[in-house]
Amino acid sequence: MTTTRIGIVFNPSKGETDALKAAVAVEVELPVTWHETSVDDPGVSATRDALDAGADLVIAAGGDGTVRAVAEHLADSGATAELGVVPLGTGNLLARNLGIPLGDISAALRRALGSEPRTIDIGWADTGSERRAFAVMAGFGIDAHMIAETNDDLKDKAGWIAYVESLGRALSASTVLRLDLTIDGEQREVDAHTLIVGNCGTLQGGFTLLPDADPSDGELDLVILDAAGVSGWADTVKNMVWDNGIARLWSKADEAASTDSVTHARVTSLELALDGPRIFEVDGDELGEVTRVRIEVQAGALRVR
Repeated sequence: MTTTRIGIVFNPSKGETDALKAAVAVEVELPVTWHETSVDDPGVSATRDALDAGADLVIAAGGDGTVRAVAEHLADSGATAELGVVPLGTGNLLARNLGIPLGDISAALRRALGSEPRTIDIGWADTGSERRAFAVMAGFGIDAHMIAETNDDLKDKAGWIAYVESLGRALSASTVLRLDLTIDGEQREVDAHTLIVGNCGTLQGGFTLLPDADPSDGELDLVILDAAGVSGWADTVKNMVWDNGIARLWSKADEAASTDSVTHARVTSLELALDGPRIFEVDGDELGEVTRVRIEVQAGALRVR
């Protein structure tokens, strides 16, 4: 698709608006419209306004929440406009997984303007009270508790390292509970404290949580953790660092290895019922406590540059 008009959906709270506008003035020669997000609406309405203004390339300039909201509306509306990303947040997980430049607004703009688009999938999580898209990961347990427990002031000052500070509290909050799962129509019961389903697999610092994840394969990747005690956590660390990390580089295994404490699977749909409420998050945005969630993939939902 030939780009004729650009809509920039930006988060003014990130404090880089002046730098963004200066970079756009240098790098962009096409007509541009600007659309602010808000605390109450992190980007859905702004994306709608950008499309109404004729944008055929919508650039999400902000953190994971802004990117998620823009992707959600593009996927849900069936718009033909393509998505560009200028990462300005803490995690910037979609950008990390797609190789979009970090910490360089001009380079990210050049990527959005000049690269060939890649078609990617989108995941949808329906809690019964709301339905939200995710481009990277959704779930509950350690990951969601780390998001909920992380100190915002520390995150602003220290970036992704701030998540480490919350890990101890996340571990204590993530008690094991019983899950009723329906995975692509097959029912099972499991005990777990963490369940993450993802379209992309890499977190901050290059840590790979979902080693099989491919954002363009029409599937989502699932990991379930039920580690308890020292031996359980030792098994979990071994699985993530060795079995599905260093050793896999040599073995060239086609699928992620599971153990007694870690279960990997690939899914297109997932329904889960929890025997107690848990905080659920999508791409770092907390949806509050839930007891039931339906997750499904929308294959080929977006074209991202």
